[in-house]
Amino acid sequence: MTTSPDFTSLPAPLAEALSAHWQRFAEVGGVLPDALAPDLVKVWTGSDYVAERMARSPELPAWLAEPGRLSEPLDATTLAQDIDNVLAEADDDISLQAGLRLLRHRHMTRIIWRDLCGYGDYHSTVADLSLLADTLIDAALTRLYQRACDKEGTPLGPDGQPVRLVVFAMGKLGARELNLSSDIDLIFAYEHEGDIEGHRRGMSHHQFFVRLGQALIRMLDQATADGFVFRVDMRLRPWGGAGALAIGFDAMEGYYEEQGREWERYAMVKIRAVAGDTVAGERMIRRLQPFVYRRYIDYGAFASLREMKSLIEREVRRKGIQSDVKLGPGGIREVEFIVQAFQLIRGGQLPGLRRANLLEVLPQLVEQDLLPEEVAEELRDAYVFLRNVEHRLQAVADRQTQRLPENEDGWARLALAMGFRDRRSCERALARRREQVRYHFSQVIADPESEQQDVEGADRELLDLWLGMLDDTAAVALLEGVGIAEPEPMLAQLEAFREGRAVANMQTIARERLDRLMPRLLETLGYQQVGPVTCERVLAFLEAVLRRSAYIALLVENPHALTQLVKLSGASPWIAEQMTRHPVLLDELLDARTLYSPPQRSELDDELRQQLLRVAEDDLEQQMEVLRHFKQAHLLRVAASEVTQVLPLMKVSDYLTWLAEAILHQVVQLAWKPLVARHGRPHREDGQPCTPDFVVVGYGKLGGIELGHNSDLDLVFLHDADSGGNTDGDKPVSNEQFFARLGQRIIHIITTRTMSGQLYEVDSRLRPSGSAGLLVSSMRAFEKYQRERAWTWEHQALVRARVVAGCQRARERFNAIREAVLCEPRDADALRKEVLAMREKMIQHLSSGDRGGRFHIKQDPGGIVDIEFMVQYGVLRWASQHSDLTRFTDNVRLLETLAVLDLMPAHDAGLLREAYLAFRSAAHRLALRNEPSEVDVGEFAELREGVRVIWDKWFA
Repeated sequence: MTTSPDFTSLPAPLAEALSAHWQRFAEVGGVLPDALAPDLVKVWTGSDYVAERMARSPELPAWLAEPGRLSEPLDATTLAQDIDNVLAEADDDISLQAGLRLLRHRHMTRIIWRDLCGYGDYHSTVADLSLLADTLIDAALTRLYQRACDKEGTPLGPDGQPVRLVVFAMGKLGARELNLSSDIDLIFAYEHEGDIEGHRRGMSHHQFFVRLGQALIRMLDQATADGFVFRVDMRLRPWGGAGALAIGFDAMEGYYEEQGREWERYAMVKIRAVAGDTVAGERMIRRLQPFVYRRYIDYGAFASLREMKSLIEREVRRKGIQSDVKLGPGGIREVEFIVQAFQLIRGGQLPGLRRANLLEVLPQLVEQDLLPEEVAEELRDAYVFLRNVEHRLQAVADRQTQRLPENEDGWARLALAMGFRDRRSCERALARRREQVRYHFSQVIADPESEQQDVEGADRELLDLWLGMLDDTAAVALLEGVGIAEPEPMLAQLEAFREGRAVANMQTIARERLDRLMPRLLETLGYQQVGPVTCERVLAFLEAVLRRSAYIALLVENPHALTQLVKLSGASPWIAEQMTRHPVLLDELLDARTLYSPPQRSELDDELRQQLLRVAEDDLEQQMEVLRHFKQAHLLRVAASEVTQVLPLMKVSDYLTWLAEAILHQVVQLAWKPLVARHGRPHREDGQPCTPDFVVVGYGKLGGIELGHNSDLDLVFLHDADSGGNTDGDKPVSNEQFFARLGQRIIHIITTRTMSGQLYEVDSRLRPSGSAGLLVSSMRAFEKYQRERAWTWEHQALVRARVVAGCQRARERFNAIREAVLCEPRDADALRKEVLAMREKMIQHLSSGDRGGRFHIKQDPGGIVDIEFMVQYGVLRWASQHSDLTRFTDNVRLLETLAVLDLMPAHDAGLLREAYLAFRSAAHRLALRNEPSEVDVGEFAELREGVRVIWDKWFA
């Protein structure tokens, strides 16, 4: 096409500008292919840069019109081939510079054309731009590195392999979100220090890579007659502008460990190895993960991001650039701050958040219940819209700008490029999205005290009290005034805490956070009308976390969490100790809906499974940490629900038992899979592979669905494989050996003490032959033992035994064996004597009698064990006639069954049930108060006497 396109539909100034572009294009002999003609007006309206490139490079239109060039996104293979073709003859710096700039202009023109015509959306635009940058940087580096090696020699690592430079990208390029005209933030690093062998003047790796980095920057950044490739910004490297241009991995890691600042954590969220030795680069990024993503929940990130945003806003006001779609109110940066706040705070616990690309993180925030779905959708829509506006602004002149137009012509161009009919509709759509972003930013990032920055009135006085600036009389009066009943001892506690070494040694930022928290804490203590006991527990918690002040920041940022901490610490020293030992549990206090709403069994299973899916399959240490944190979090939930009377006793025991079962189910899986991978599967006697034909049997409180807060687990392991067979893997072992290792691995996972403690204490002495027996028995051996060798007390224990983890087939086999053993006929007199003898022995060894006027709820006559023995005796005596007695394992339902079968008077069963629940409830309360299971001898006198009367009926 050689005739001038029709520009008359455009506003006059735009039409004149496009006519001038066409005239210059025609003067250089430009020919417009028919394939480009329909889109020319639209593209030139949005981009003077494209019009000027077509005039400067008359061959460019023909290249753009090649089949598939505009219709498809950039392909890495095609791009690499294009680069190789252009740079094939580039044997010096000048020709290499020219070739790289030609490639950059050619592909930038193509990307802008696709973007303005709608052939590509935001996602394909930033993906193409990022791929172009990655590939051009790597192409330049590859050629410069080879020339440097030819001239100076090749740096070699300890293994004799060449050491190459790694180019790390930060910011938009690191996240594969590069915009049309942006600086690229780079860091240069290399894996191994050393010296280049045989160099005539002696050259270290450091010198080599600094020079190589300087050459790469010149190649990309230097403005020539052909322009530049990318503007390079190296200020994000360690020590900033004062730091070395290239740095070894060890020095880089040391810098971030010892001197890394909060804003550098923010920047590191988007780090990516883009050129050079990217495999080594990935190793380095993994080494930096602990700096970026803290193991604990880091609410201090809010304050850091808030401070950064404040600095930006002051700069915006100073420069008068509120219309900046990146830095201005409701702009791109605020969306980034919202998302990256969650990444920095939660990324240590949630690996799914450790992604550089913002739009990939947003769905993860929804999945983890950190953002409502509708909020994430509004942020996604606003972010894409704002980035598209940014691209349209930059496409005009290939200039790095995010400022909205200042005249009507500019707005007309932007509106048309964005697909709006006029400025007003474009502005309205933009304003709506910026308002949404501003609102969500204020909800997530804004300071809770932003509307009351100055501490006034009582808050000011409470701060003075905390800082020791009031005399004792005034301090006592102030504490009384906020509702504290015993101010003198609390004042002494506060003074001791303030003057203690832990507070004195706090860093400045941490101390500032503590000073913000303490007036709120005092106010909360007064509002809840608690005394020095609660204050002492909360101060103990604070002292434990002073060196990890992110937890203090969490309490500052979340007054609700502070309220719950005070409330629960006052209600239970056990809870207070758990919080102090595991401060990460603070996270559970953020939402009362989950704290006081225990999940169902299936929900527990699913939640734990989801958490373990986020951990690498071969990372047993981290899997064990996940299991422990999961248990601790749910122990806190059930304890909170119990002390606030949200849950009755039976539901508490259900919850604690379900929790143990969910954990055991996953532990079996974690133990089973590596053994199968190493040794293959064991087989059953019918030749079929085990799936896994293994069960964990819970005895005692676990089997009876009656776990308490500090209960250990009585476990027995059984398998139903061919005892004489072998596994079918490359490294086979006998089936017996396989299952023995499985049992050992399960106990290891449960009982090993990690940084988060252990899961449970495990007692496996109830297995056949006790401690002298095999850790894992076959079903056949278990049945033979129970029928021929087991003592009566072992059959009593079997009454409360049930499968708590393992496969369904083996579960059914165990249930059949248990029922058959319990239903065997027994001589009533002999049974009564044996049960009575065992109980007498227990009383002699474990009961406290009436010494000191105390009653041991479990062990003393008339207590829990008496009731359990009567139930067990009833099952063993009458199960041969009434198999319904083998159906349940918990004492409450077994008592009800005995009454229904007329084996026990309904009145007696009712009294035993009442006493049993009362005793267990008291034991739970005492456990939460960290007190032994003893009460005053008169507290349950009537119930205790009733239990003994019924005991005498059965055993006298």
